[in-house]
Amino acid sequence: MQAKPLTTAAIAIAPFIAAWAALFTGAYNLTPLAVVKALAEGLSLAGGALDSPEQAIVWDIRLPRVLLAGLVGIALAVSGVTFQGIFRNPLVDPYILGISAGAALGCALTVGFLPHLPVQVMAFGFGILAVFLAYSMAKTQGEVSRLPLILSGVIMSAFFMAMVSIVKFLVEPMKLQNIVFWLMGSFSLADWKLVGIAGGGICCGLIPLFFMRWRLNVMSMGEDEAKALGINVKRDRLIFVAAATLVVSIAVSVSGIIGWVGLMVPHLIRMIAGPDHRRLVPLSMAGGAAFMIVADTIARNLTNYDIPVGIITAITGAPFFVYLMKRGGKESWGK
Repeated sequence: MQAKPLTTAAIAIAPFIAAWAALFTGAYNLTPLAVVKALAEGLSLAGGALDSPEQAIVWDIRLPRVLLAGLVGIALAVSGVTFQGIFRNPLVDPYILGISAGAALGCALTVGFLPHLPVQVMAFGFGILAVFLAYSMAKTQGEVSRLPLILSGVIMSAFFMAMVSIVKFLVEPMKLQNIVFWLMGSFSLADWKLVGIAGGGICCGLIPLFFMRWRLNVMSMGEDEAKALGINVKRDRLIFVAAATLVVSIAVSVSGIIGWVGLMVPHLIRMIAGPDHRRLVPLSMAGGAAFMIVADTIARNLTNYDIPVGIITAITGAPFFVYLMKRGGKESWGK
């Protein structure tokens, strides 16, 4: 199955449409014309002080938040595509594999006890540890198949979240409040500094994932077939796992735990565009950005309070997972 050009184009421009709508949607309503004016005036100031409430709202609050949400959506979606391809398992995503929980432990330790260490470094280290332990545990059953890998990921997630609970128990109340709110997943603290951190780290991980995406087609056929076609499976798997873990860890460090995106978006795009990773990866990046921006826009407009976006993704993700279970994983993998 191959997506029609019109459908592909619609997916590609979806993040820009969602971002544009998010800029004039909020507690302080702005017209599209006011947003355009604020953007133009802000650009003309070239780093000077913003001289109107509209400019401050657009440039200091909404634009950084939209960009951060888009970057995190890209990271979670592309990592989901990558893990599903290399593990040949349509039910794998960073959340289920335990990477998000591992990265969360690294962040919680930094917030609670090690403020002198970079949050991103700790998140990446514990994220790598989580996926390594999950994969090693599944491998003890022989070939790494769907059920052992999912069960191993669930075990690792439970273990690392238990460690996070210990950290929450030991820290002082102010830090506890920060950790609890952060674990729900939110972009309410978005600013240009976080956008820079997320943009730099996520782009570093996306480069190998994007330019090596064609190899996922071969690796999803099986290890023996990939070796027969000249692919260095161990080396490429290491590169994919490290790069995908990097982008997830950076995403978790700036936004907290946001589940289900890496599972839902790749499946939806695969249903539309087919299993070819040369199209699936870039379209999943676009779909992930659009989905996350829309979810965050709903989260901050649904009530008078800023609902953590992780709640919105969980509400949509749980029914979707049930739907996938009923389908029995019948998505096309190029067969």
